[in-house]
Amino acid sequence: MKRKLNLLPLLIVAIIFFALNAYVLSGLSAINHSIWLDRSFWVFIIALSLALIYAITQMQVKGINKFFQIVAHIFLIVFAAELVFAIFLLLGDIYHLLIGLASVFQPEGFHILGRSNYWVDFAFVMFCLTVALFIYGITQGKYAYRVIKHTLYFDDLPASFDGFTLTQISDVHAGSFTNPRAVQKGIDLINAQKSDLFVFTGDLVNNASSEIVPYIGHFSQIKAPYGQFSVLGNHDYGDYIKWPTEADKIKNLDQLKAYHKDLGFKLLLDEHIELHKNGEKIILAGIENWGIGFGERGDLNKALKGTSVNDFKILLSHDPSHWDAQVKNNPSKIQLSLAGHTHGMQFGIEAFGIKWSPVKFRYKHWAGIKTENNRYLNVNRGFGYLGFSGRIGIWPEITVIELKRK
Repeated sequence: MKRKLNLLPLLIVAIIFFALNAYVLSGLSAINHSIWLDRSFWVFIIALSLALIYAITQMQVKGINKFFQIVAHIFLIVFAAELVFAIFLLLGDIYHLLIGLASVFQPEGFHILGRSNYWVDFAFVMFCLTVALFIYGITQGKYAYRVIKHTLYFDDLPASFDGFTLTQISDVHAGSFTNPRAVQKGIDLINAQKSDLFVFTGDLVNNASSEIVPYIGHFSQIKAPYGQFSVLGNHDYGDYIKWPTEADKIKNLDQLKAYHKDLGFKLLLDEHIELHKNGEKIILAGIENWGIGFGERGDLNKALKGTSVNDFKILLSHDPSHWDAQVKNNPSKIQLSLAGHTHGMQFGIEAFGIKWSPVKFRYKHWAGIKTENNRYLNVNRGFGYLGFSGRIGIWPEITVIELKRK
């Protein structure tokens, strides 16, 4: 039986969207009132809306193509800029309304002031800045790699590993890359850290293993004295596209695992290895993806089998929700966990003491260092990007962590 499409939510969204545009146009008309402005504005908005609807219907048949990406990004930029314009315009309208209400107590009585052109001009400047910010994020921000360094102190770190360094990246999403030269700059920055250990915490591709092939020559350049290690993320399993058969999906995953080897990465699948230095050791464990709402495949007990409660352990686990669910209170102490997955939603602000992204409404801890119960979690903001082909305020990250004894 065919499911009926519920048109009510779509109708509500359409009404809100066109009401927003009507309000925005009322502000623009205060700057330049012209019938041609009105007509051109509505022709553009209606044409963009129809193009988006068409792109969505085609995506359901052919998948995400270039046309969908272009239309979706134009729509996103226009919507975000209009929303910013409308917010500042509304603040100005409320301000003038309050002044009008205050005039009730004046001898001349109540009167409403018209819109101030200065306020409308300011709202329009914010509109233009928003457009410019999105264009920067799409053209430059997604490759604006940042090295973020942390020094973490432990009571139980073996003395030989005092000062040991590791570099972490996560969420490559190779299928999204369009600029190999920019990616190479990120690889060079990774190698420039000269860390003792390199780890990758999942999501090598968006869906298909073939996406990493053009970049094997880039990522295989990454070398560290104690090796390069990796785990799988939720996108690596091919769950988000339709495969001809289940056998094709399994073959894709097997091929992706083989590509990890071609990259020079030792893929940890619910297992651990020992890193030795001067007769002392630390444990490096890695599990398959375990994330609330994204597949709970990993087996932490299996990965830690054969380790001691007192061993110093580092865990690679793609999804930070795993840390809250199974790691931070695990009877076998895991001193440091490394995750990714969130991308910081590729949008937010981390400046002037402010750290905010919409992803905070989904993940309690979405970026950087978290400590609880004498255990650390680091969530990498991601090396690549997915969906929105850009980054604004949350830049692609290369993490360097130094381990120190207290």
